[in-house]
Amino acid sequence: MILGAGRRAPQRNVREYFGGRVSDEVRGETTLASEIAAEALRHLAWLADAGVAEIPAPIPSHVHGEPGAPGAVRGAPLATSTPNPTALPTTNGTPAPAPTPPGKPAPAGAYSLSDKGCGSPELLVIREELGECTRCKLAPGRTRLVFGVGNPRAELLFVGEGPGADEDRQGEPFVGRAGQLLTKMIEAMGYRREDVYIANVVKCRPPENRNPEPDEMDACEPFLRAQIRAVGPKAIVALGKIAAQTLLRDSTPISRLRGRWATYEGVRLMPTFHPAYLLRSPEEKKKAWEDLQLVMKALGKPPRR
Repeated sequence: MILGAGRRAPQRNVREYFGGRVSDEVRGETTLASEIAAEALRHLAWLADAGVAEIPAPIPSHVHGEPGAPGAVRGAPLATSTPNPTALPTTNGTPAPAPTPPGKPAPAGAYSLSDKGCGSPELLVIREELGECTRCKLAPGRTRLVFGVGNPRAELLFVGEGPGADEDRQGEPFVGRAGQLLTKMIEAMGYRREDVYIANVVKCRPPENRNPEPDEMDACEPFLRAQIRAVGPKAIVALGKIAAQTLLRDSTPISRLRGRWATYEGVRLMPTFHPAYLLRSPEEKKKAWEDLQLVMKALGKPPRR
């Protein structure tokens, strides 16, 4: 598959980290071929999310297990189901929106392993597929797309809501005041910021820091899901109600979700308060620390006070 001019993604990575099924070769050097390949990948990912276990020839069937599932082995088949193969995935019973046009293709060599959040070949594939994204209405207002940052093989992954003004300027998640507090939280757990991976539900700043809207999160979530699969963490911490409710498909208030283990894409997930909320409500820091201690225990980290 051509991703950007003249760059071909490793077939295994696309299958494994986007949860889709693709043909062995999609060749071509033109922008049109790149756009067709990108649209085909998105459609196949939606089919996989809808539960389709096989796709008729000429695309060879290929199934795999969730990387983070307990006891899962890469290459294990998906659960057997017989859905309508034309159905799109749903969120809380609501059909997903129709496909949107692909983003502007990345020029050859536009991204590298040294870019923020792109520290492995698998993550680089995802970044190239994302390109200069125009898949939702947030794109025109952004300064920089905020992909992610951190260790590409981290055992702990944090997911926030979306970029703020500082993140939009710097192209890195959690660099403002809330980010400084998150760094302190990470260090209190016995990690360095560079030891973990940090991403957001949406990768572009919403206007006036409003909450991301459903169509915006729907456009971004396939890439977040792919990042999680690429990193392969042992645990995820969802920071705040937007991240927790979006990933868990659960509208329960964060005050009730926090402190209880859940699962996303086969990986254990701990919801807790967002650092920005903790800055406004410092009396809640004790509860957040209790949540993080549960994560530390699950990861075999020694308890800290």
